Amino acid sequence: MDIYTTIDSPLGEILLAGDGSALTRVSFDVGTREGLKRDPAAFAEAERQFAEYFAGERMTFDLPLASHGTPFQERVWAEVAALPYGTTTTYGALAARIGAPRDRIRAVGAAIGANPLLIVRPCHRVVGADGTLTGYAGGLERKHELLTLEGALQPQLWSVRS
Repeated sequence: MDIYTTIDSPLGEILLAGDGSALTRVSFDVGTREGLKRDPAAFAEAERQFAEYFAGERMTFDLPLASHGTPFQERVWAEVAALPYGTTTTYGALAARIGAPRDRIRAVGAAIGANPLLIVRPCHRVVGADGTLTGYAGGLERKHELLTLEGALQPQLWSVRS
């Protein structure tokens, strides 16, 4: 049976789910717990690393991860996982890095949107071509806060594309 816990963060409650040996989901949608058994002790290391991240003391996570997607999603997610702390990239640049043609930029965006490991796999570091904050499963305000925490944005310098 898969397990979960919730942790408090400066951006609200976060759901951590796993299979007993690896983290399988990180989400701000804490209501999605069906079929999961609560086991906070199993996530002690993840909780510690998240606390360090939000305190500005951790730039990368060192946790066992297990998520499964299509081969295309896995390529996109691997490239997202390699994005350095405190930086941003665009959907187009990410598509180019994986060798996807320009007409596949929306598919890259869809793969990023399907990322089940928010924050740990830092999809919040992907922005629109003009620097606007677009699409984030945790909400654009949280995306802004994460990028501000990492030093990629100044608090007042952001815009949202509808």
